Amino acid sequence: MTETIGDYLIRRLVEEGVGHVFGVPGDYVLSFFDQMAKSPLTVINTSDEQGAGFAADAYARVKGLGAVCVTYCVGGLKVTNAVAQAYAEKSPVVVISGAPGKREQHRDALLHHMVRGFDTQLRVFEQLTVGCAVLDNPETAAAEIDRVLALARRMSRPV
Repeated sequence: MTETIGDYLIRRLVEEGVGHVFGVPGDYVLSFFDQMAKSPLTVINTSDEQGAGFAADAYARVKGLGAVCVTYCVGGLKVTNAVAQAYAEKSPVVVISGAPGKREQHRDALLHHMVRGFDTQLRVFEQLTVGCAVLDNPETAAAEIDRVLALARRMSRPV
């Protein structure tokens, strides 16, 4: 059985010592939440995304690496305050966000949670992290995951 992108990300988080992922499930990330629920990771659902981000920041400060998982835009943009704080305070937090699929983006559909364009959230996070990756290609996803995890560790800042 071939390892999926989600499976690889989960495996790498566990290998990096992450035992808990904080977040709020949403439609664009539900399948990944399902994968995490069946994995060694413990998912901590919080009442909102900002709280999840701050919890991941605190976890990173204690454990060395934290992770937060949110849905596209409405969730991603709500976690930006916590990510900015993690950046300023040198706390390595991995932000995982779902997004509309390639088909939806190719059709240029007007989808819920979308702000301006499909890359708005990515452009915001490029300003708040030391590295971003779009995991839309199974052939490059593993290398991209490894790249950003290494950046988080080396720079002690969010990715």
